[in-house]
Amino acid sequence: MRLSHLIIAHTNPSQLKRLVNAISNPNADIYIHIDKKSNLKEFSHLSLIPNVFFIKERCKVTWGAYSMVEATLCSMQQILDTKITYSHINLLSGQDYPLKNAKEITDFFIANQGISFMKYRCITENWRDALPRLNRYDFSNYNFRFKYKLEFFINKILPKKTLPADLKPYGLSQWITITPIHAKYVIEYLKANKKVRNFYFYTWGADEMVFQTILVNSMYKEEIVNSYMRFIRFNKGAYRPDVLTIKDAEAMVNSGKFYARKFDDSVDVEVLDYLDEVIKAH
Repeated sequence: MRLSHLIIAHTNPSQLKRLVNAISNPNADIYIHIDKKSNLKEFSHLSLIPNVFFIKERCKVTWGAYSMVEATLCSMQQILDTKITYSHINLLSGQDYPLKNAKEITDFFIANQGISFMKYRCITENWRDALPRLNRYDFSNYNFRFKYKLEFFINKILPKKTLPADLKPYGLSQWITITPIHAKYVIEYLKANKKVRNFYFYTWGADEMVFQTILVNSMYKEEIVNSYMRFIRFNKGAYRPDVLTIKDAEAMVNSGKFYARKFDDSVDVEVLDYLDEVIKAH
């Protein structure tokens, strides 16, 4: 039994290399999806690290667009196609960093095979701020002149979108640790339910909803723990998380979480040095 990490990245090869080294473990494989808009050659040296593989089917990812879901799904499919027995697919961004050592994290997930970890709320009850995302048509997947004017016009004349297939909407964060069985179920569900796929294709921030909605509405609901094992901080009303610095070090280390995000070594590299020392000490 092994653990697979899936990193979705688009920038800063040196920081990504640091993340890869921090999570490397003999019982884990690391798969990296590099945004198709980025120059793959800048990251090619990472393939020299043991158990590191690049995702072959790269997607052009736009923040908030369904393309993030597509990048995640095609990457998960490549991992499933290896036929290697993994306990989980652990989704990370290139700006994440571990708060515990790689062995402790790997051992935990292998010991909890069959359980997925994802943070979720019922959108109609506990995350009503996200309701406009479900109701409005979003054209983030497209790149043409006047797309925002067309989007405004479409939302003005058409009825509000409604989630098909009698699904109850859930969501919160795209950062999940999911079992291969659950990943396969989501991939096959979206292939078989084109109306659901099309609904989320025109939904802003669908990456924060798709996995939760499909799995919490499925027979696998009881196999999901409502936690993403991550330290993430948002300012009130913000869509993007804060960049964490050395000032946040104590809160992160004492959180009991496995990972934190997000980091930028051009803003504060000291915090990454500090976390390396904490990890080594344990």
